[in-house]
Amino acid sequence: MQVRHNITLGEDISQELDAIANELGEKKSSLIEKALAVYFDLLDLRLVQKRMKELRNGRDRIIDAKEVWKEIGI
Repeated sequence: MQVRHNITLGEDISQELDAIANELGEKKSSLIEKALAVYFDLLDLRLVQKRMKELRNGRDRIIDAKEVWKEIGI
């Protein structure tokens, strides 16, 4: 399912998007969607690195799955 969004881009980014879309013969929305997917993967990696740092520094902990299941009654 596609969801429509209104976004505002800086002039430089907008011009680059237009140029790349024209060069590749792709829709701008398709390029934006692909770019966001790649960027979200990068953010996922950064979140994992942040959480691992918190684990190493003792600010977070790992809970055994059996403990979680017991807690929620499974």
